[in-house]
Amino acid sequence: MSRAGKYPVKLTDGVTAAVVDNAIVIKGPKGELKVPVDTKNASLVDIKVEAGQVVVTPKDDADKTSRAMWGTMTRNIRNAALGVTNGFAKEMYMKGVGYKASVSGNKLVLVAGYSHDVVMEIPAGLTVEIGGTPTEFTIRGIDKCAVGLFADKIHKVRKADPYKGKGIFYKGETIRHKEGKKK
Repeated sequence: MSRAGKYPVKLTDGVTAAVVDNAIVIKGPKGELKVPVDTKNASLVDIKVEAGQVVVTPKDDADKTSRAMWGTMTRNIRNAALGVTNGFAKEMYMKGVGYKASVSGNKLVLVAGYSHDVVMEIPAGLTVEIGGTPTEFTIRGIDKCAVGLFADKIHKVRKADPYKGKGIFYKGETIRHKEGKKK
């Protein structure tokens, strides 16, 4: 039995949900998100909006895939409801000589120890804010998946080096430093 799926998703004040054409549309103060339900998964779960909450139930409680989609759809809807009310953010920082980040229009420019600057286009719906120093920045948006994917793409530009301790890090990430070669 799904622990995530058995509790309905409560919608806070100012948040509305509607089932429209194989998708759940959730509107809130920060924007609107669509949670797609493809035709394969639509036959596995029932989704109803009633009394300020979204209820997801499996069509066949004995089917393993149906129960898996029950929890997945509930979590996706819950994340969309949180996104349109509070939004999501990933904080990152860079460590290394000469490393820095800057935002120019809708492009993020990273100086990360290469012979050239790495220019990345910021996806629609996301914003990047530079913190107190040019090595700290925050990615914000209402779609949790989009925020995480873009943060991972940035993280892969210069992964953390366990020997030198430099690279692009998530705030709170710990990298175990390794000892170098012994003579």
